[in-house]
Amino acid sequence: MDRRQRLFVHRIGIDHGRMNFWRAIVLAALAATAPALLAGEIPPDARRSGYSFMGPDTRAMQDDDSSNPGMLFVLDGEALWTKKAGSAHKACADCHGDARSSMKGIAARYPAFDKALARPVTLDQRINLCRANHQQAAPLPYESRDVLALSAFVAHQSRGVAITAGDDPQLKPFVEQGRNLFMQREGQLNLACTNCHDDNFEKRLAGSPITQAQPTGYPLYRLEWQTLGSLERRLRSCMTGVRAQAYDYGAPELVALELYLMSRARGMPMETPAVRP
Repeated sequence: MDRRQRLFVHRIGIDHGRMNFWRAIVLAALAATAPALLAGEIPPDARRSGYSFMGPDTRAMQDDDSSNPGMLFVLDGEALWTKKAGSAHKACADCHGDARSSMKGIAARYPAFDKALARPVTLDQRINLCRANHQQAAPLPYESRDVLALSAFVAHQSRGVAITAGDDPQLKPFVEQGRNLFMQREGQLNLACTNCHDDNFEKRLAGSPITQAQPTGYPLYRLEWQTLGSLERRLRSCMTGVRAQAYDYGAPELVALELYLMSRARGMPMETPAVRP
């Protein structure tokens, strides 16, 4: 490869030889570890939290609130809950009171249908809608510490509560949209979410366990990230991993995917903030 070719590869971010190498590695790993591909969706009674795939050290970190780094975000969210914001000079607590009672079970049903928008919204989006409509405050950026902290604090109040997302009949077409996206092959590696998380769970890829993608602990702390992150961040990371164009944060497709994943985890207990590798 001459200097101009190297410059071209650097600018567009594609090295076809390297891309084909990693594609071969991924496909070989999946093929070698799966006796039967395209096994289909996991039956409800066989669905397991990602916690069950973790090693003892990671489980211990999640189990002990004094060791769980995600709890630092929960504490930040608790402070934000009572902090007045916006031109209305109101705090979340002014409307919702004590989150330990008013928010118990709320995160377990998100994404939820919003009548005014006629579509589902995530918990992060609901927080920003409340800021706009009731606090007259600017929206918090996606993946910002404040929105993750508030989301983690609210979701933490549902820890141990069974997930009920997707029960609303108005959500049925959006759940189906999310399911179709989960089953759809994409990217230069031509892989779908189901190829890893339905067909090959309990195997390993690049040293990490492949889970069933049950989103019971979001927002969660990933050791790889060294911070808390949303389910949307994880989905975008997977899309990038298969060399697909990731949807923007808040895109209807990401909301539909999140809704489908939460609906298929129905009945499983919330764990926020979970800890994962």
